[in-house]
Amino acid sequence: MMGSRSILLLLLASLASLSSCTAASREGLPPGSPFAETAAASINLLPQGIAVGDVTSRSALLWLRTDGPMMVQFEWAPVAAWDIVSKLGTVVAPVARTPLFTTGQETDFTLTIPLEGLTPATRYRYYVVVGTKGREGTPTEARVAARGEFTTLSDAVSSVPVTFAWSGDLGGQGRCRRGAAGYPIFDVMRAQQLDFFLFLGDTMYGDNLCPSPPNEPGADFRATTLAEYRARHRDQRGAEALRRFLESVPVYVIWDDHEVRNNFAGPFDSQMPVGRQALREYWPIRVAPDDPHRLFRTVRAGADLELFILDTRQYRSRNADQDGPAKTMLGERQLQWLLNGLTESTATWKVIVTTVPLSIPKGGGAGAPGNDGWAGGPGSPGFERERQVLVDTILGRKVKNVVFLAGDVHYVQANVYDPNGDGTPDFQEFMAGPLSAAPGPLTPPSAGLRPTTLINEGGYFNFGLIRVTKSSFDVTVLDEAGATRFSQHLPAQ
Repeated sequence: MMGSRSILLLLLASLASLSSCTAASREGLPPGSPFAETAAASINLLPQGIAVGDVTSRSALLWLRTDGPMMVQFEWAPVAAWDIVSKLGTVVAPVARTPLFTTGQETDFTLTIPLEGLTPATRYRYYVVVGTKGREGTPTEARVAARGEFTTLSDAVSSVPVTFAWSGDLGGQGRCRRGAAGYPIFDVMRAQQLDFFLFLGDTMYGDNLCPSPPNEPGADFRATTLAEYRARHRDQRGAEALRRFLESVPVYVIWDDHEVRNNFAGPFDSQMPVGRQALREYWPIRVAPDDPHRLFRTVRAGADLELFILDTRQYRSRNADQDGPAKTMLGERQLQWLLNGLTESTATWKVIVTTVPLSIPKGGGAGAPGNDGWAGGPGSPGFERERQVLVDTILGRKVKNVVFLAGDVHYVQANVYDPNGDGTPDFQEFMAGPLSAAPGPLTPPSAGLRPTTLINEGGYFNFGLIRVTKSSFDVTVLDEAGATRFSQHLPAQ
């Protein structure tokens, strides 16, 4: 995986003219490169852009898609090493290089590559080299197709501030990409200097039409097959603002319902496997060694923050089932993983990413009866028994500084909960979104967790911005123009 000491200097000399993550050709490749030395005209080899995801203190995932089969290789090193070599003309560190990969039709020509053995809290720069496949499987006409950077997270003993955003719901109810930028809210988010972004599902609306005009052409159909789900994901990446965002901000992605269809329950939905496959192909999501379909996972960002990203779709009972011991949203394995993780976490702040809200009765109507979130409503069951198991664990094991983040309802709501009624808040929940979708009907929270509502407001596209330190958790909601709509300061207990 590690190149010779001469590779870095020679690679830098050939890449010095690159200043952004756009496609460009180079006149020569480092000695030992499996790509041919001949230069080629610059073209857009990665029309859906690039992305970095599921970054940890020692690893990251790099994602891309080519149009048709191509040979691909990543080369990377810490930014400090590239910069020192560039200034001094001396090799001080080797460049790392992946093996050659060939994109194939079986994954719609997408590729997600893990980078391992990285250093915590370090800025890395990588180059994506793409070539056509020549005779006997050798690459020709190599080009630098993209350049990007990302920073690994701090290790679990380092107390450093963390800034991240969260939101969801992109392209729903006909609010799809319009014009070249597509979704300009991503440019507003990109300006916030984020460490990462939590994408809380509905990354596209496969079951909604995107008529043109006013939207860009190409998504005016409902997806039911793997090819159609793939096409809807590709259509989202036609938005230039989204591509710019993914080039510079690491993402942690989880699905909600519209990656398959409205309010689906995974074990009972025949379209779930192909929707899940397309999601995995088009986003950099870590693959668990013991379960290739698992999407729930943790993220540890320094000593003060641990995220528990839940999969609220793949294992859930039918929404219309009566609530009780047999009804589950998470499934037994995921529930125990969450309860154990919360009680064992040494992080100051424990953030539970749930996609669907804790307390808003969110009925599904005649087409999908029952409530789609945790809370039930009049004559319509929710998942309150399992929610109570989680609440009882937080209270019984005295887990401090718990915050829930949610989306799905298409408006902003923040609640402080006192479920045991002792007058002291036990945890908080903040809901943000949509990024681009129709506003939802404002609904107050149900009374079961004894909420105090701080804001319940909609009618605009938005995202949540969070800054975490050892002593505080600060939440701000910004709209699509960058204006602040809500803020809340939580001191650590």
